[in-house]
Amino acid sequence: MTAALTFRNLTLGYDRHPVVHHLEAEIVEGSLTAVVGPNGAGKSTLLKGVIGTLAPLEGRIALGGINRDDIAYLPQQSDIDRSFPISVRDLVAMGLWREIGPFGRLRPPHRDRVAAAVSAVGLTGFEDRPIGALSGGQMQRVLFARLLLQEARLVLLDEPFTAIDARTMADLLGVVRRWHGEGRTVLAVLHDFETVRAHFPETLMLARELVAHGPTAEVLTAENQFRARTMAEAPDPDADVCERGAA
Repeated sequence: MTAALTFRNLTLGYDRHPVVHHLEAEIVEGSLTAVVGPNGAGKSTLLKGVIGTLAPLEGRIALGGINRDDIAYLPQQSDIDRSFPISVRDLVAMGLWREIGPFGRLRPPHRDRVAAAVSAVGLTGFEDRPIGALSGGQMQRVLFARLLLQEARLVLLDEPFTAIDARTMADLLGVVRRWHGEGRTVLAVLHDFETVRAHFPETLMLARELVAHGPTAEVLTAENQFRARTMAEAPDPDADVCERGAA
């Protein structure tokens, strides 16, 4: 099976302080994979490495025939400036940037696609509303609509279902299943193990290092969860070495 992503001895971090250590794993093309682990385990850091905002401290990330323009990334809502004066329509339309460029004009076919994406996430009638007036769940629907327009082969989601209502979560999980059905590769950072068990066939568990990776039922065991907590709470000797080396 073809790998969409390959992590080879991958170490990622900030200011030479490693957060993800020596990761070895492959994400199969077309797979639907949850990334789980304790707080501070390196889950969001791993996604930032994939999109290229963090360069590896060691090792590498190989994209299996995918270039970074073919990656759609949903950051955590806390990373988004909700005060920026932009409408729902204009934010969703940013998903077309590869086609029309940052200053391109929306033509009727583009507007039709924007309307279809807004409809697909259940927000028809909200197109002219400023994003600052949206609830958390509505904002997440808008961000999913933007991803729909990107039509990327690799979709990265960082805590996509945090602080949203059950109906919104069910609708957005439907979008995720749609991507999976289309053969796209989806990698999602998640905290709720019940959601992972119900909807994500593959799981990668991190605790700074790899704990387990494979079928979800085999990864989300009590033993692996205990091991992940223990690893996350333990002192990090590699971090001390890097800090001394950087001094």
